[in-house]
Amino acid sequence: MNDKQPNIDPWGSELVGEKDYQRIIEEFGIEQVEDLDIPASFFEDNQFFRRKLIIGHRGFETILKAIKLQKPWAIMSGIKPSGKFHLGTLMTAKEMVELQNQGGFVYYSIADIESYVDHGMTYETALEIAQDNIADIIALGLDVNRAYIWLQSKEKLVKEMVFEAGRYVTLAMMKAIYGERRFGLYNCALVQVGDILLPQLKEEVMPTVVPVGLDQDPHLRLVRDLSKYFKRDGVDLIKPASTYHKLLPSLTDITKKMSKSISGSSFYFDQPEEEISKIILRTYTGGRRNKKEQQELGGEPDKCMIYQILKIYFEPDDTKLGEVFQKCINGELMCGDHKRECAEKVLDFVKNHIKKKERAIDIARQLLNFD
Repeated sequence: MNDKQPNIDPWGSELVGEKDYQRIIEEFGIEQVEDLDIPASFFEDNQFFRRKLIIGHRGFETILKAIKLQKPWAIMSGIKPSGKFHLGTLMTAKEMVELQNQGGFVYYSIADIESYVDHGMTYETALEIAQDNIADIIALGLDVNRAYIWLQSKEKLVKEMVFEAGRYVTLAMMKAIYGERRFGLYNCALVQVGDILLPQLKEEVMPTVVPVGLDQDPHLRLVRDLSKYFKRDGVDLIKPASTYHKLLPSLTDITKKMSKSISGSSFYFDQPEEEISKIILRTYTGGRRNKKEQQELGGEPDKCMIYQILKIYFEPDDTKLGEVFQKCINGELMCGDHKRECAEKVLDFVKNHIKKKERAIDIARQLLNFD
């Protein structure tokens, strides 16, 4: 593979950018969203499909069929508790909540085993972080009455999957999917097989969708291959489906992956307002070198991180978003002014989010009380 073409690495720090999407979709047999027969009502109610933030899928037609037949279906997601909630973590959580609003039941894994293997984090520390993360997700709109949340280290079916799924994999197979890794990460991948199959193993055989970034596709290829070996009450499991959303790059460098370790690359929701505002004002835009060029040539919103975060997170109104796009390409929108407007929207969101989170923290602690 060309050195300039990033590998698909669920544990890596390399950005899979827009220029790589089509190559990866074709190389790994990911299905095109355009080929799905999506009902207009579902499409209109789902911002991620409507704004073309979903760039591919595997087996999502099983979810659409369940919705049409009014059958149960599940959304499986999770988080590796390694730190505070930030802008990059927000995308999958928002997509999960949106799907729940469309009728799915949420199954949510706290990947504390993976945090231990990958970062050496103790289970006690992971639990504290997880409580904070879950409060963030409740603040985003998660209906906890239609959700099941677990810790990998506490869920017997999930932990045992290392041995159950391990009967059907070889070292060569794991290397082919993930490359050369520490064995602990191979084990984590098998634990995730348990996470993804848990809705069907614990409740009933039903379609399940896993919303992820494109870099997580190796996990989905593994579980879809292994699902054929498992049954519930003598009934074959349904291959888990997946949707793949675009990956948000660094706010300051669109060639790099958003990283908590790089200053200004992202921001946390509990940072002081002035810090968040400064980060927004330093964000990379698709603007020209000067005002004259901007007016003559227009901006490039597809390269602009201000436009991207509005599109994904902070501008719910499609008409207003379209106006921003048009003004930008027409050269009517100056980047400095637009950054200041965006900063106001972001801070309004953050203030409201913090208020909701404060009300949710006790609920999160109760949900994760496994004593």
